[in-house]
Amino acid sequence: MEPTDKRKHYLNADYGIRSWLLTLDHKRIALLYLISITLMFLLGSLFAVLIRLELLTPAGDFVQADTYNKLFTMHGIVMIFFFLVPSIPAVFGNFLLPLMIGARDLAFPRLNLMSWYVYMVGAAFTMWAVLTGGVDTGWTFYTPYSTTASHSNVMATAIGIFITGFSSILTGLNFIVTIHTMRAPGLTWFRLPLFVWAHYATSLIMILGTPVIAITIFLVGVERAFHLGIFDPALGGDPILFQHLFWFYSHPAVYIMILPSMGVVSEIITCFARRRIFGYGFIAASSLAIAIFGFLVWGHHMFTSTQSVYAALIFSVLSFAVAIPSAVKVFNWTATLYGGSISFQAPMLFALGFIGLFTIGGLTGLFLAALGLDVHVHDTYFVVAHFHYIMVGGALMGYLGAVHFWWPKITGRMYSEWAARVSAVLVFVGFNLTFFPQFVLGYLGMPRRYHAYPDEFQVLNVMSTTGASILGVGYMVPLCYLIWSLWRGAVAAPNPWRATGLEWQTPSPPPTENFARTPVVTEEAYAYPLKEAELV
Repeated sequence: MEPTDKRKHYLNADYGIRSWLLTLDHKRIALLYLISITLMFLLGSLFAVLIRLELLTPAGDFVQADTYNKLFTMHGIVMIFFFLVPSIPAVFGNFLLPLMIGARDLAFPRLNLMSWYVYMVGAAFTMWAVLTGGVDTGWTFYTPYSTTASHSNVMATAIGIFITGFSSILTGLNFIVTIHTMRAPGLTWFRLPLFVWAHYATSLIMILGTPVIAITIFLVGVERAFHLGIFDPALGGDPILFQHLFWFYSHPAVYIMILPSMGVVSEIITCFARRRIFGYGFIAASSLAIAIFGFLVWGHHMFTSTQSVYAALIFSVLSFAVAIPSAVKVFNWTATLYGGSISFQAPMLFALGFIGLFTIGGLTGLFLAALGLDVHVHDTYFVVAHFHYIMVGGALMGYLGAVHFWWPKITGRMYSEWAARVSAVLVFVGFNLTFFPQFVLGYLGMPRRYHAYPDEFQVLNVMSTTGASILGVGYMVPLCYLIWSLWRGAVAAPNPWRATGLEWQTPSPPPTENFARTPVVTEEAYAYPLKEAELV
């Protein structure tokens, strides 16, 4: 079926806005999420631009100190809770999981649509807070900033995050039930694509961890509204309790953001290396290990708090241990590349960029897991750089890799390969120029969240702002050529990358019902090299 056929594929199954807003098709819901989170990404990026302009000069004359507090707070809140957490699961998990397991939809289609509406309601509360003055507590909502000190829209923002958490819970529940109950005949657990394994582990974290942050933010609102002694020591509360509750969720949340990208990279690496993935079982198990260990390391965020030295030592050891399953993935991807027939197309460039940036982020995470070093660089730009190497260099590179890899399947159109390669290079170069100087700034002692700094730090900050400009161009270029491709792009074949997987056995774009008949799986997930009959 050609994508110009207006009768069968999901994009043209029904016309009108109402058919989209009431759709139960997982593919359309994925596109609703794609539009929503793209808008949130643009908003969060705008805050980042203003932050870097403020830090261009030591005196910090671009905005006032209070405004700067709101900028970095809203940048963190929008990017983390409304872009990075839902990005790959809500868009590509929604679109691809049923296709990858041979199902016609997710287990609970109405719940899936509801999760998008819940996300939009939460975003609306947060946007109201932005438009009516912003919030200045920092994205972590640390007490007493969030309970007594701040006079900004803490309650509206907290309600928005609280509501949005239910979107993640509903999505995770839907994915787990779908994977357990709707796999095609012959699709055993150890024939599942690694993308599915990554989303299974991510869904476990969503279900187990998200209620904790929802309750924590709810308690902040209760204390702020009714002056109950939960976190305020003057009322008999404990401010350190907030940190324990917050980081018990927020460190596993790092893996909600990064595990789906790891699943994407596994799919891309094996496709463009034309080789079976090395150590399939170890990569699948490492996803579950990351999900489990992620709940045991929250205390390394609190080495400078009042927790005991003995507890800190345990958290330090566990933080080193959680690096092992991540290293398993990196080493196995590298082994897959070794001896492969590698094709350096755009998705592969983003995947290789992910490996390089995530490795730097992971190694610098070991610095922060070491007690002595963490005390020195705690709350400095070293932490900012490390966090962005994981989140932006990792999660966002994986997201861009997914966009470019599955764009032909989603839209039925090809984009400009040359422009996509330019974008991948710009993002990689711009990112390193933006954030690598911040490692040096942090080691030299520049604290984060300050709107002014000593003159000696200006050169590195100018480098960082210059890199952010290049990075911004790298992000805007795909927005242009992907939109262009919707009207002018070449018609995509069902399997333009010659990849394995059930999703590539459907037309591009897929029909509304996904499969005319339920497929039967008879071989492993990555049966490369393909036979001539499959190269279509």
